[in-house]
Amino acid sequence: MKTTKYIKPVISFFSLAAVFCLNISVQAQNPAPAKPQTKPTVLTGGTIHIGNGQVIENGVISFDKGIITQIGPAGSSTSSANAEIIDFKGKHIFPGIISMNTTVGIQEIASVRATLDYAEVGNINPHVRALVAYNTDSEVIPTLRNTGILLSQAVPQGGIISGSSSVFYSDGWNWEDAVLKKDDGIWISWPPFLATSFNYEDFSVSVKRNEKRQEIIDLFRSTFADAKGYYETAKPATVNVRLEAMKDLFKGTANLYIRAEYAKDIIESVKFAQEFGLKKIVIVGGDQANKVTGFLKDNNISVVLNPAHRLPNGTDEDVYLPYEMPGILHKAGVKVAITYAEEWWRTRNIAFLAGTSSGFSDVTPEEALQFITKNPAEIMGVDQYVGTLEKGKQASFVVTTGDMLDMRGNAVQMAFIKGGKVNLDDKQKRLYEKYKEKYGQK
Repeated sequence: MKTTKYIKPVISFFSLAAVFCLNISVQAQNPAPAKPQTKPTVLTGGTIHIGNGQVIENGVISFDKGIITQIGPAGSSTSSANAEIIDFKGKHIFPGIISMNTTVGIQEIASVRATLDYAEVGNINPHVRALVAYNTDSEVIPTLRNTGILLSQAVPQGGIISGSSSVFYSDGWNWEDAVLKKDDGIWISWPPFLATSFNYEDFSVSVKRNEKRQEIIDLFRSTFADAKGYYETAKPATVNVRLEAMKDLFKGTANLYIRAEYAKDIIESVKFAQEFGLKKIVIVGGDQANKVTGFLKDNNISVVLNPAHRLPNGTDEDVYLPYEMPGILHKAGVKVAITYAEEWWRTRNIAFLAGTSSGFSDVTPEEALQFITKNPAEIMGVDQYVGTLEKGKQASFVVTTGDMLDMRGNAVQMAFIKGGKVNLDDKQKRLYEKYKEKYGQK
């Protein structure tokens, strides 16, 4: 009896502690994913940016079951009696931003190895898939939605053949929920003509010819030759998971993403891919893409650029070249997308890269918008669903107080993914509210 007498309070104490901790944990969790749309919705009265260069002032957009049913000037839409009507007068609607070439969802905390799931050991890993590693519970993902990013391409890193990327919505219970397109392409890293080394003693940088370059190219050649032979074999005696993963390249249903910077490397890598009959080729990085615009256009090669908010890599280049690069390629007829290149936290600022590209070149803001909406969708082969706001496409868009490409106007008030209204709470907002209490800000 004495033992029982003392056990009960202990149990009660730990029960209360567990409940208290659970409450704290629940408050700190990401919001639940949006519920599917249950009734028709109509937004009317504001400015709609289609994403293809067109703008509708005082427009209306209607959607039902996650699909856009009508879009046009206000008054042109007919809505059902049970439709939810939302007045967004004085506000703007933009297609959801698409962030390519990121580790969002497969990298969380750089200093915690257990949260890094973006690379495998070894050099030849075409069978590695970002798809199954994607973590929808990432604290980073909700912060992206608040600057308009509704889709991300999670990309594996490391090795010379890194693996396959997939395209995800910024909302979902798990990767099966969140994925829009599985295994959209294989990523390789072309060996640079010049190798750069950094001396940590005197902080000097030296550049010399890459002596291992040909060795890596030979390894590429043998790997792709094996993969093509495997693809052309009707029933291989033994299943090779690495070569099996490369089949879609030769079928023409997946992109070959080539990380290449120098002009020589861009031309050489594209010609290499064409030798094996590959049609869907994308250059990633493209630091000297402005020097080979004619080649890129003639061969229908898209370019996914490095971040623009940086200094140029060449000491004799125009200091504003990174800002101007998207416009240069666009005006030359090359399809271009802007990226934050492997970043995950900083990718939330991608809209401002597009804004900068407009401010430092003669592309209009509506053309710059295409660098982060329409063009990425077309490059990855998801433009039948997203990228522009058109009848029949998914209702995945954001409502802002002003210009999404400008920090002053990029205040996202509503976001819809496949017609579901997304909860815009995130860790940064919770921290803001917490410390606003501490410092007494109004």
